[in-house]
Amino acid sequence: MSKIKWLFFDVGSTLVDETMCYKQRLTNIAKSAGVEPEFVYEKARELYEQNRRGDLEISNMLHVDLPKWTIDAERLYPETEDVLKELHEKYKIGIIANQALGTADRLKSFGILEYIDLVIASAEEGVAKPDLKIFEIALERAGVKPDEAMMIGDRIDNDIFPAKKLGMRTMWLRQGFGGMWKIQSDDELPNFIADSLPEVVSILDWDEKSKSLLETTMNTRGNKR
Repeated sequence: MSKIKWLFFDVGSTLVDETMCYKQRLTNIAKSAGVEPEFVYEKARELYEQNRRGDLEISNMLHVDLPKWTIDAERLYPETEDVLKELHEKYKIGIIANQALGTADRLKSFGILEYIDLVIASAEEGVAKPDLKIFEIALERAGVKPDEAMMIGDRIDNDIFPAKKLGMRTMWLRQGFGGMWKIQSDDELPNFIADSLPEVVSILDWDEKSKSLLETTMNTRGNKR
């Protein structure tokens, strides 16, 4: 298996904590529908656990418009900067995300753009995940083969499934509502599963050491023949 040269991250619920964004959206749905916020939260959670888009479906069920996303409520996870800084010493770092215009500027305002070598966002490219095209654009601009790259994201449908289909390695970061997904087929199985950003670092270190040990073992066997 080829050595990983590039790590591609999603943004929402991967590097950026969207908890308050979803809370605001669901609260606004409840206000528009004239129901208690707790009812909307619980129903949305149930839908996400069924691999469905909870916020969209609950707004449709209550016959209200889906409220606008509030980016002002986004916050970095506490470990994001340290993790990117550490990983950037070993890998090239890219972004593949369904994001609005100005994604690079937002990442700069968060103080993490210096650790990111390439930003591929849906608004700028005119194509969104899970379309394979956006992944192909990222790989082409990075000048890297699929098996030399890993996609790290919170969503099986948008991140893991399409990246795996192209031959990229994958890591499912189970954060936010995306972490509630129930895997239903082998096509959805990631290479690795992490429950936090520090765990991403630990898994990558373990993988690198395992490959090094395997290579050493194979070379030793070859020399004995």
